[in-house]
Amino acid sequence: MSNKWKNVLMLLVVILLVILPLLLVNGEFGGADDAAEGVITEINPDYKPWFKPLTELPGETESMLFALQAAIGAGVIGYTLGLLKGKQGVTKQHNSK
Repeated sequence: MSNKWKNVLMLLVVILLVILPLLLVNGEFGGADDAAEGVITEINPDYKPWFKPLTELPGETESMLFALQAAIGAGVIGYTLGLLKGKQGVTKQHNSK
């Protein structure tokens, strides 16, 4: 199998991994904050939060900020691993001379 077909096959698998869960899972995707709020209200209906948020962000903006945070974290981790791997390669080359 050529590299072109392997790449096409991997792209199709990634697309299926993204689309199939959205089609097969029925219901609302909720976050941990919403679940915790529900449990707290169930345990103590008179509970009052200690403070209120400074702003209320729409769900799309909140999701975008979460995705941005994840992307930045992945970038930092990838850069660090690449840097360490590069240093390891330079050290091995230097020691083999």
